[in-house]
Amino acid sequence: MHGCRRAAWRSGLNSGIRSSRIVWEEERAHLMPLPRPFDGFVEYAKRVSPTCLVHVERNRYSVPASYANRPVSVRVYADRLVVAAEGQIIAEHVRIIERSHHAGRTVYDWRHYLSVLRRKPGALRNGAPFAELPEGFRRLQAILTKRVGGDREMVEILGLVLHHDEQAVLALESGAPSKQHVLNLLGRLVEVAPPAPVNAPQALRLAVEPEANVDRYDQLRGNRHAA
Repeated sequence: MHGCRRAAWRSGLNSGIRSSRIVWEEERAHLMPLPRPFDGFVEYAKRVSPTCLVHVERNRYSVPASYANRPVSVRVYADRLVVAAEGQIIAEHVRIIERSHHAGRTVYDWRHYLSVLRRKPGALRNGAPFAELPEGFRRLQAILTKRVGGDREMVEILGLVLHHDEQAVLALESGAPSKQHVLNLLGRLVEVAPPAPVNAPQALRLAVEPEANVDRYDQLRGNRHAA
């Protein structure tokens, strides 16, 4: 290191004193581009259980219900777990690291079980994945479950999270407690692009443009039938 510094100092004396900015501009053109960050993980081949869970290090992590009983790839990072299947990321969880030898923990993501709810709405009441719903959804559930068919309506509201931002749905639940209310407000938030103008060929253009004249209906009926 000291030898490099002496050589650089002598080079500077021979070529004249230059600022660090000028030296940096000259050197930058010869630097190699940085490679992509190292993606360090340990990968395991796992099979999803019938309850949509994968077992890693005595813990269980949920995946979307459509992957039950199917093989997946689990990538274990230092701080998280990433589950991949069919060339795409299907789930991601914070990694749980426990040194004790007690039974492991189960980590659910309630969004993974929405397709199950559509077939079994009653699972919303006692299902373990839905014990940690956001507070806004829990308040709405407490109101809807008192109605006939409230379980299914709550399931349909939760299903909106698959197509809309979760925070937007949570913000709208503060109004009237119903699916139709949430749908109406979401429809107002979604900007619909205006239809593109249609340039009709000259042969299809109307020679006489239609008029909004309701008196023509009386002419068609005849004067004897007019009121």
